Amino acid sequence: MYQAHVKKSLAQEIISDHLPLSSIEQKGFTEFMKAVRPSVKPTHEMIYEDCIQLFMNGKLKLKSFIKNTNQRPKNYTHQSNHSTILPYQPQANESTKLINQPESCLFSFCSTRPFIESGQMLIPACLRPSFRITSTLYKPSHIAPRNHTNIIKASRSSSVNLISTDSQTAAMAQDGVTPQQQPLQVAKRLEKFKTTIFTQMSSLAIEHGAINLGQGFPNFDGPEFVKEAAIQAIKDGKNQYARGFGVPELNKAIADRFHKDTGLTVHPDQEITVTSGCTEAIAATILGLINPGDEVIVFAPFYDSYEATLSMAGAKVTGITLCPPDFALPIHELKSKISKNTRAILINTPHNPTGKMFTREELDQIASLCIENDVLVFSDEVYDKLAFEMDHISIASLPGMYERTVTMNSLGKTFSLTGWKIGWAIAPKHLIWGVKQAHSYLTFATSTPMQHASVAALRAPDSYYEELRKDYQAKKDILVEGLKSVGFKVYPSSGTYFVVVDHTPFGLPDDISFCEFLIKEVGVVAIPTSVFYLDPNEGKNLVRFTFCKDEETLKNAVGRMKERLVRK
Repeated sequence: MYQAHVKKSLAQEIISDHLPLSSIEQKGFTEFMKAVRPSVKPTHEMIYEDCIQLFMNGKLKLKSFIKNTNQRPKNYTHQSNHSTILPYQPQANESTKLINQPESCLFSFCSTRPFIESGQMLIPACLRPSFRITSTLYKPSHIAPRNHTNIIKASRSSSVNLISTDSQTAAMAQDGVTPQQQPLQVAKRLEKFKTTIFTQMSSLAIEHGAINLGQGFPNFDGPEFVKEAAIQAIKDGKNQYARGFGVPELNKAIADRFHKDTGLTVHPDQEITVTSGCTEAIAATILGLINPGDEVIVFAPFYDSYEATLSMAGAKVTGITLCPPDFALPIHELKSKISKNTRAILINTPHNPTGKMFTREELDQIASLCIENDVLVFSDEVYDKLAFEMDHISIASLPGMYERTVTMNSLGKTFSLTGWKIGWAIAPKHLIWGVKQAHSYLTFATSTPMQHASVAALRAPDSYYEELRKDYQAKKDILVEGLKSVGFKVYPSSGTYFVVVDHTPFGLPDDISFCEFLIKEVGVVAIPTSVFYLDPNEGKNLVRFTFCKDEETLKNAVGRMKERLVRK
């Protein structure tokens, strides 16, 4: 028999701090007590009344437990998120007077803990209106059924999943009952998208102690002068919300840098929006300028954020595949697909994951088609300073293109500060308005001290960028030569810090199988590229490595592959 052990004075014991409660929660708690009250003997009215009063005064801590150990049932265990009450028989020498009525209740006030009343587990939905008590909770068969109501109306329709203890699970198994797990819930527009491949591969890397040449973040730090600027900004009290579209000094620095790189003059306050990384700039651009049903053309393989964000916007995504070895633009295919129904083309140059850089001729062809069909361009240029074999060209700088282009960039890749998440979008006033509106309701503002420090970064002399390219060229050479010596077919990479290779010489059926094998058996991480295509089969022979790691790490990774990878 499940017994509960409560005495009136224990209502005071569970007060440990103040927790202000909304009127909805207070009302919900009262409704819950009224629902349960019919099954409670009059002798317990005082206990309920005490708890209601404490709850409504805001003094009852929901995640509370009885602090006095000699007043806890002997078999009571406390966990971080759940309380487990096991069958209890009072001891003859029990020093504490307990109310040992079969109908009594042990209170455990927490939104995710069960109430147990003579074997029926009740989750106090009233304590958190977003939780709903369902009638599917497990009740052991040897407990007689009760008639009192265990469904409380809630303001939302979500439900709570109980985590069973070993004893509860064992009892359920005896009755042939499997613990129920609530299905994962996601909106239909995101149903096809799973946990990002970067998260999956990085988790496997940690589990197997693998060298991570998958996710594109450096394992070395950014320049000291930029970090010192961030520290100084914090010390100077620049720690509150920034102006929504960017602190004035940073907007000015972005405009100056853009003018130096492209020759274009933009208004710092009217044509620039600072965002939380380039990924947010992409999201704000798409959500601010694309309507449901609008067609957007993307070049596969592409950064996986593109398709997910376009899906959230309700866009029609049309893919054009760039094929190895040179991943050249298939201009005839683009001409056949672009039309008056096309709202925008999303390009990325230098290109992730292939390292391709769009040539001047290719950009001219895209520009001509966009002008002819009145199509916008969203240009992701986060790797513009990592161009090794040709100069980067911003499509906005081409004749007639600034007025129809949103140029997106960030600080993280160029200054090895990916965790700062400082990005921006540049566009004429009639386009930046939509971007700014979406940004206002996504993040509103970006980290204030990091914005001030970014001013120092963007004012770095040209010698910084020259040294950056030289350093990355050396890293690239180590990785490319190493991969070739291992037996991969390595495709040319003109920019970014990525290299794409053909893994098929090693006999695995597809890129995901190969990457899993590489992590578990070799101890090196790569990224399968099939996740970057609308049709995964198009990328099943390719994997991506990154060289944004120190030279020792790159050499160690190559060494592992030479030792443990065998061509079939």
